[in-house]
Amino acid sequence: WDELYPLPVPPSWVPGAAVGMLSLHFIQKLLFPYFWADLRYLLKVLSYGLRVEMYRLRGRVVTVLDKFVRLAEKQPHKPFLIYEGTVHTYRDVDRRSNRIAQVFLQHEALEKGDTVALLMGNEPDFIHVWFGLAKLGCVVAFLNFNVRLRSLLHCVSSCGPKILVVGADLLGTLEEILPSLQRDVSVWVMTKDSTFPSVHTLLDKIETASEDPVPVNRSSANNLKSAVLYIFTSGTTGLPKAAVISHMQVLKGAAGLWAFGATAEDIIYITLPLYHSAASLLGIGGCIELGATCVLKKKFSASQFWSDCRKYNVTVIQYIGELCRYLCNQPVVSG
Repeated sequence: WDELYPLPVPPSWVPGAAVGMLSLHFIQKLLFPYFWADLRYLLKVLSYGLRVEMYRLRGRVVTVLDKFVRLAEKQPHKPFLIYEGTVHTYRDVDRRSNRIAQVFLQHEALEKGDTVALLMGNEPDFIHVWFGLAKLGCVVAFLNFNVRLRSLLHCVSSCGPKILVVGADLLGTLEEILPSLQRDVSVWVMTKDSTFPSVHTLLDKIETASEDPVPVNRSSANNLKSAVLYIFTSGTTGLPKAAVISHMQVLKGAAGLWAFGATAEDIIYITLPLYHSAASLLGIGGCIELGATCVLKKKFSASQFWSDCRKYNVTVIQYIGELCRYLCNQPVVSG
């Protein structure tokens, strides 16, 4: 039978090619163990960049704020922020930011492109004010609340804001700089009443404001390179300096969690200050890119960190600098 029907003999190069492929496989595993994972990540990042470039070529700029508004329509009841046990859904945040936009639309002559400075700590209203002003097409300057007096005044004057919004827990800081503030800066505080002369209250006006969205053309972006935020350096080597953040940079920052594999089912724990790009762009922006949920902490607490993670079923944490060292130095707690 074998003589009548001889088995086909493979070409002489096949065994050599097979040995070569196996050798390459073992070399790759030995010297480049993460090659395929890195390649998948690179392709994922390139696909995101291509998507943004297609938006640009079509003249259709889709910002992170646009994505948030769509999510508020698509998943209105999904938790967006969890703060001190209180849940704020996507719809809640969208509607409250609309109220804030309506207040400034009625009480201030803000124009698209005007700058508004924000001096607030980590709290939901930081995000509500940020989004509300963004819906008016304003450039928002995030002020570091740890900076005081001369340095803080320098930050305010350098970004040239029409309005300064101050959180209720930072009225002492406002009192220090109020006499030296430029007269053309309108000051608003996140309270229902104020003892400061010529200072406007915001909280009372939010309660009676309309939840209707402001005209879309106010927030629409014509250029991905146009400024949308000012984020200041810490000022450790001199006076703080403002980094100009464009729509493109916000989009890139917001894609970080997605690029590293986070999904819409994740719960992200943010303990970093929102005036920092890590918390605001990568954290809040990242949640929006994913359509996920964020647990926001007033400030970092090493002793409460892991208990918070268990309480809220956190799946992704954010850290910079020494944060992990502080956590590792905490005593082991059973249970």
